[in-house]
Amino acid sequence: MWAEIPGHEAGVLPALRRLLADLLQRGIVDAVLVPKPAPGGDNLVQTLVDRVETLADADPVAPVMPVQSARLVSSLTAGGAPYRLGAVLKACEVRATMELAKLKQVDLAGVVLIGVDCLGTYEVNEYAGLVAQGVDPTALALVAAAAGQVAPLEGSAFRAACQMCEKPFAEGCQLTVGILGMGGRALVAGSEDLIAALGYPTVTVPARREEVTRALVAERAAVRDRMLGEWRARVPDMSGLVAQFSRCIRCLNCMDNCPICYCKECVFRTATFNHPPAQYQVWLRRKGAVRMPADTVLFHLTRLNHMVASCVGCGLCTSSCPNDLPVAILFRAVGQEVQAVFGYEPGRSLEDELPLATFREDELPGVAR
Repeated sequence: MWAEIPGHEAGVLPALRRLLADLLQRGIVDAVLVPKPAPGGDNLVQTLVDRVETLADADPVAPVMPVQSARLVSSLTAGGAPYRLGAVLKACEVRATMELAKLKQVDLAGVVLIGVDCLGTYEVNEYAGLVAQGVDPTALALVAAAAGQVAPLEGSAFRAACQMCEKPFAEGCQLTVGILGMGGRALVAGSEDLIAALGYPTVTVPARREEVTRALVAERAAVRDRMLGEWRARVPDMSGLVAQFSRCIRCLNCMDNCPICYCKECVFRTATFNHPPAQYQVWLRRKGAVRMPADTVLFHLTRLNHMVASCVGCGLCTSSCPNDLPVAILFRAVGQEVQAVFGYEPGRSLEDELPLATFREDELPGVAR
């Protein structure tokens, strides 16, 4: 059921702030997690607020994603939150949150997931550079959305993960905010009870919404296929993979910023990979040369093995890499194939069972043969 947010005539941002304020004032939630400008205004950071007046500069559609908010929802709810939380998330953040809920790292009891159409995101430094030039990235994104488009400013580029994201629309949320194809408005969808609790009038979604969203998905899917095809051509074998990760310094940034890497005790932070000096001597005698730091490619392959079935393609792994390694492309390329084998789409529904946590006797018959 779609509804119109009162006062939408003032613009998309005021309407979204009104929605969040109504959630607080009507007691539907006790606090809201929403992006707000960081000091200096050159970045947006997720901020936990419980007062309506603090929503005056909230920006739920800002085209930047410095962290994966699913990790924040985990921090705020794991083990049970003492308050009802409204979490404003982009589509990939919603999917990651659902995966973490299945992995018992997020407790969704008392949480209202508020998914917002993703209008693309810039890398943090590029976003800051646009602001330094006097550009308002959110305003430009909303102008493009009103025209039925999702596109970066001329001369700039969205993150690679966004360029090939074919799922920019949040699904499975208690509230979904639609912006693209809405004619310059922001509409909100939710259950009949929740819309009634907000007191919003129901409306019919503009017919152009479906046309615009379908076109965007097709465009992104084509870019995805091209980018993954180029990756597979560059990496036909293990030597190609080693070459792609030649600049890895095993800083673990990609792991630290991945929403699916949740282990409290990680093997890469244990003595297992803190090798004693004698071990290096053994390898040296066997190979004649030992790369330092060791185990760089093994690190990526181990992480891939652990979480690729649940990879949602957010791309924060590449965004957080100091050497701009194509970690996200690797995970998407392998993830596409692994997820297809199991017929699994991460983050689509809480009802879908995790393939690596579910045993079926008749599974993978081709492998058994």
